[in-house]
Amino acid sequence: MGFTIGGTRGISQIRSASRRRGRTTEATAVAEYTGLWGWPVVPGARAAAGRCSCGDEGCTAPGAHPLDFALEVPAGATLDEASKAWAEVPGASLLLPVGRSFDVLDVAAFAGRRALVRMERMGLPIGPVSLTPDRRCQFFVAPGAAAELPQLLYRMGWDDADLDLHCLGPGDHVTAPPSDRAGLGPVQWLRAPSLDTAAAPPQARLLLGTLAYVCHRSHP
Repeated sequence: MGFTIGGTRGISQIRSASRRRGRTTEATAVAEYTGLWGWPVVPGARAAAGRCSCGDEGCTAPGAHPLDFALEVPAGATLDEASKAWAEVPGASLLLPVGRSFDVLDVAAFAGRRALVRMERMGLPIGPVSLTPDRRCQFFVAPGAAAELPQLLYRMGWDDADLDLHCLGPGDHVTAPPSDRAGLGPVQWLRAPSLDTAAAPPQARLLLGTLAYVCHRSHP
């Protein structure tokens, strides 16, 4: 049974089917990401009291990295497929691999919220935006941004500025709502994915000027 139809109706169908079959919240979210937004999902570790579920005493990213033994749930997976895969990794967090469908511009939450308001007023194209419990805003942009960021900042005159602005790219992962990140609390959407923004997030250059400006103004 596939759920590749779009919009609110598609989400409602997934959630209704989930309730009928007793699916977990995590499995339903996985099915939304894979079946509606076309993003693969990677099972991730969780953390409690500073200890990572991976069992490594020296883990450098407790509760914020993929589980080595777990298989990725591919883009396009149905609710049944997502539920079956997630049953193999009970309690895992939802991680999204960066660098395929999107890269991520990461800034402090205070600057990110201010920038988001400015972008909306300016009518800029905005993709999904998440808020992490460690007070970071993550703007989903077209893939390739991580490689282009130094040159983009140079062209805009921000290359020598002390900006709390980073770009995640291939090899990185972000924790997806509603999962807990690093034992600090759940990640939330400030702007949830839509069919358009999931498939074609905006180019980083369209948002970078505003983000850099607000990050600079917000610097202590």
